[in-house]
Amino acid sequence: MRAMVLRRIVQIANSPEPLAMAEVPEPVAGPGAVVVAVSCCGVCHTELDEIEGRTPPPRLPVVLGHQAVGRVAALGAGVTTVAVGARVGVAWINSACGRCPACQRGEENLCAEFRATGRDVDGGYAERMVAPAAFVHPLPESLSDVEAAPLLCAGAIGYRSLCLAHLRRGGRLGLTGFGASGHLVLKLLRHLDPEASIYCFARSEGERAFARELGAVWAGDTRARAPERLDAIIDTTPAWRPVVEALANLVPGGRLVINAIRKEAVDQAALLELDYPTHLWMEREIKSVANVTRRDVRDFLAIAAAAGIRPEVELYPLEAANRALAELSAGTLRGAKVLRIG
Repeated sequence: MRAMVLRRIVQIANSPEPLAMAEVPEPVAGPGAVVVAVSCCGVCHTELDEIEGRTPPPRLPVVLGHQAVGRVAALGAGVTTVAVGARVGVAWINSACGRCPACQRGEENLCAEFRATGRDVDGGYAERMVAPAAFVHPLPESLSDVEAAPLLCAGAIGYRSLCLAHLRRGGRLGLTGFGASGHLVLKLLRHLDPEASIYCFARSEGERAFARELGAVWAGDTRARAPERLDAIIDTTPAWRPVVEALANLVPGGRLVINAIRKEAVDQAALLELDYPTHLWMEREIKSVANVTRRDVRDFLAIAAAAGIRPEVELYPLEAANRALAELSAGTLRGAKVLRIG
């Protein structure tokens, strides 16, 4: 079968085609697992973190991709919870131990044995993939395959971030960076709380215009000061500078939620500008987001289906995965990027 394969860690700036199309063996489902015939797979900034070594795969070569949608093509031994032909999604969470204190609390995203799709195991940049049956997600019929793909990560992690923001009703939320996750958070909050005000910080005027188009009351550069202080801010950028700038935009007691699995190289200049009275005093706080749980994915899928939340999508053929990744790295964003495969 065809797959786009990562064979070595590279820097996108020096190697604009990090993935290579290859013929790889058809996957086989072991006990408790299923084979999924992939129809499409979302492209995520975390793939750049894998390619460039900030969250490196434990083995190479590997097939990236953790927002995969398709139909179950085969069952491993003992699988009774899903049938051949079922339409499912596969998200970043590929498995967790189920036994540790974190898992027992429902926080499987914090499990020490957490395994990620497309990093620790082969993912969805391929015609077929394997996933544990307990970790595939049934998809609402009202969502098309292409619409569902970005919801599995960009949507689910955005949903978790919004929950962690602890935004009061009618509050003011900032979104730093406005790509796949940011635009879905905006749509989600407009559904959950029409009285809330949403402010966008983005480096390109295209992203800022897109945010205003979707209902942001204000949009400015990542270094800008909002016209009023914000109750919470969700940062989806790969850089350090927006973290420092965001803290200065918070009200006393405000919370900054960092929705990024890794940040790029430390910006020493930005960190040296961190000023305790300006950025942290008055009980301002920083909260990181780690992975997602199965419940995050399934809850957000249900909300999106019921509320008519749909991502803005740019489609690419599988063989154009490198172009999609290069555009993502360059900040060429309007919503989510999805590979059409099957």
